[in-house]
Amino acid sequence: QVQLVESGGGLVQAGGSLRLSCAASGRTFSSYAMGWFRQAPGKEREFVATITWRVGTTYTADSVKGRFTISRDNAKNTVSLQMNNLKPEDTAVYYCAAKISSAALTSRANYDYWGQGTQVTVSS
Repeated sequence: QVQLVESGGGLVQAGGSLRLSCAASGRTFSSYAMGWFRQAPGKEREFVATITWRVGTTYTADSVKGRFTISRDNAKNTVSLQMNNLKPEDTAVYYCAAKISSAALTSRANYDYWGQGTQVTVSS
């Protein structure tokens, strides 16, 4: 089992920045990749970014590319999401997730473990 705990959400004005962190514990050695997804009210949970645990290869959704950066700290078993130039449409609950297999890194259906989520609200 892998346990994931997110932190760093909050309220920020448009154009501002936030940094989300996800602390992983448990069988982290078995995780192939960790990523971030988000879910706005009335919408489906969507992919934001992911990073492979061993090599550090990253994938980022087009909607946040150039503004959000995902990174990892293997020694601390943490994954972070630096969010810059935030927009009101970025408002959502952000979830950290981990997956064991290497397939379909941007598909939420293929992630095995999820955190409880952290709220990000961007005011205009």
